[in-house]
Amino acid sequence: MALYLPILRRKIGYLAMMNSTLSNFKTSFLSDKNSITTPDFCNSFSRRFHSSKADNLFDFMHNGGDSKELNFPGGIVKFTSQLKFLADVPEERVHCYRVLDDSGQLISNDFVQVNKETAVKMYKDMVMLQTMDTIFYEAQRQGRISFYLTANGEEAINIASAAALSMDDLVFPQYREAGVLLWRGFTLQEFANQCFGNKEDNGKGRQMPIHYGSNKHNYFTVASTVATQISHAVGAAYSLKMEGRDACTITYFGDGGTSTGDFHAALNFAAVMEVPVIFFCRNNGWAISTPVSDQFRSDGIVVRGKAYGIPSIRVDGNDALAVFSAVCMARTMAIREGKPVLIEALAYRAGHHSTSDDSSKYRPIEEIEWWKEAQNPVTRFREWLQGEGLWTTQAETELRDSARKEVLHAIQVAEKAEKPTVKEIFTDVYDVLPSNLRDQEKSLRETIERHSQDYPIDVPL
Repeated sequence: MALYLPILRRKIGYLAMMNSTLSNFKTSFLSDKNSITTPDFCNSFSRRFHSSKADNLFDFMHNGGDSKELNFPGGIVKFTSQLKFLADVPEERVHCYRVLDDSGQLISNDFVQVNKETAVKMYKDMVMLQTMDTIFYEAQRQGRISFYLTANGEEAINIASAAALSMDDLVFPQYREAGVLLWRGFTLQEFANQCFGNKEDNGKGRQMPIHYGSNKHNYFTVASTVATQISHAVGAAYSLKMEGRDACTITYFGDGGTSTGDFHAALNFAAVMEVPVIFFCRNNGWAISTPVSDQFRSDGIVVRGKAYGIPSIRVDGNDALAVFSAVCMARTMAIREGKPVLIEALAYRAGHHSTSDDSSKYRPIEEIEWWKEAQNPVTRFREWLQGEGLWTTQAETELRDSARKEVLHAIQVAEKAEKPTVKEIFTDVYDVLPSNLRDQEKSLRETIERHSQDYPIDVPL
């Protein structure tokens, strides 16, 4: 050991010098009137060097040390004489937080209170989402739109989580979170315009149906590529932290998304850099036709957060009050404590993956129907509202009738609206269109003119 002490001393001295330099950098950086005002960005560096406890480590080695524990970078580790591996499967699965039972009755007082106006709006938006999904799905089956995807069985996840956020929070969705955008004020007409790809669509008809996006509502555009939005949300959260903003990001993904490398990289980066992001996993049991039993052996997703050093919770995704409470608390933790939070919501996918899927081919129809009836999140929340005297049968009838009429009207308007011009295919990327794209546009127009019978007549040239 004595042979290595001079080398170790030099290394420790170098670390101390770097730590001192960074401390001076932090002081001057924060004192600059044009610099970032929050100390978190620089403190993250100094915390890492302090955690190595270089001076204490040297004294520890020089004095013989304590054989009962090891002061290793990252924290003190206790020794054990037992040759024992961590269990591969826990004796009991992580419990699932819920507030309402299956019949909508309160079983806990440990939840965030929801005022009357918010509770009623939550239910109305859940019904509207349910109605919108039903009618748009039918429209696709009629050949009026090319594709659609529903949130059947996941209405509480959508609306309750959105209700717990601030409009300043940035949303990075997967593709089953239209309800979050609905809550934020995206109109039925805007939904219909996007699905029909008309000239009023924010994306100018370039995206597939249900790939919504809105700068106004801080809702990043949906991408079909699985899980790429998770790392984007972490990067944006890091930016919010550096700017000292009183906001966080939230990213939604399914259980299938956790089987990607992006998921693991994002969680590790978020944990190490301590960024205000909420990871919201919709564990609906299926990644299209792949059941969770074929995806992972671990106890769902919640245990993965713990592995990365992230506070995590499992909630009943069919319980609107449980979801609302969990997201409220997660947001507070993310912003005030500057740390990521993982939420795993269990909510069975009560519909097909999309209009391109027939889930009866890989799971029993009886199973689907049971979940639709016995675990319906909309019905459960309505039962609670009625028990609280906030909802009536008459209000239910009026809401259902009104919602259907509004959605049908939005579809009729969107269907009749003019399509974007061919030119829009080439715009909004370059300030000045490069020559190769000008040539492509010219070629496309010539092709359409020569083979006009093969192209839609409602797309203006």
